[in-house]
Amino acid sequence: MFNAKTTALLFPGQGSQAIGMGAALARQFTAAQQVFTEADEILGFPLSRLMWEGPEEELNDTSNTQPALLVHSVAVLRVFNEQFQGFQPAFVAGHSLGELTALVAAGAMDFISALRLVQRRGELMKAAGESSPGGMAAILGLDIPTLESICQQASGEGEPIQVANDNCPGQVVISGSITALERAMQAAEEAGAKKVIRLAVSIAAHSPLMAQAQADFNQAVAAAPLNAPRIPVIGNVSAEPLTSVEAIRADLQAQLTRRVRWTESIQYMRQQGVDTFIELGSGDVLTKLVKRIDRKTRRLNAGEPEDFEKLQSAAAA
Repeated sequence: MFNAKTTALLFPGQGSQAIGMGAALARQFTAAQQVFTEADEILGFPLSRLMWEGPEEELNDTSNTQPALLVHSVAVLRVFNEQFQGFQPAFVAGHSLGELTALVAAGAMDFISALRLVQRRGELMKAAGESSPGGMAAILGLDIPTLESICQQASGEGEPIQVANDNCPGQVVISGSITALERAMQAAEEAGAKKVIRLAVSIAAHSPLMAQAQADFNQAVAAAPLNAPRIPVIGNVSAEPLTSVEAIRADLQAQLTRRVRWTESIQYMRQQGVDTFIELGSGDVLTKLVKRIDRKTRRLNAGEPEDFEKLQSAAAA
């Protein structure tokens, strides 16, 4: 049985999307189907059909990807809450946009408000990417101080590059202008990186290139109705619990141009006694990262009906 007091729920971010996500879940569970129906009504277009049938290129558009991931994770969360009634984890955390799903799970934000905010976030990030094109790359095998130094040297006037995601030891994502990114990728290879992978994105998330979206996003976050969370939410920027409405707003706003401190977030929860991490949503990206951060953890994930059978077995063991 997994113990609520030593368990954290995790929610994925961009990159975890896949055609078909949530289709089987909606067919099998009324609670999930209601989430997809509600989302389609709120957004005014059939997002669920795009998620289930594609085309992939359209699903991968940032303005669609972000709402899709939130909707799927909330659908999974509703099924989880139905099957494990009264279960209240020690912490919740989400990677990048997944933080918004974590806020829904913690009771700090209602689903409709979170969906509208994540839709606005996706639109603003897409617009920023179109006016200030940038890119991102995953660097394997180099530590944060080395990459910070590389980014500093690769940056130029109007050509910023910085560490965007500290995903786990040995896997770091950098983000910024295309010219600076190319310089940093070459420097990382020369510094002995095991692998340098240019990501298939046209935006430089968590970098200064998102600054032009900041004022509008600040406004959207300020207008979003928030409550103090019932469950501690680990912030991406602070890597510590966000216990007040003010702290939540500050972390969400800073997230646009600042680093996702995922390694430190998991380490913080481990220090507080968490030994089990359950990822709710599409894929298992986050549980794989947790394994690389600390192998002495129990890692489970749920996104499809068969996953809930495994969760039930794990709970009964």
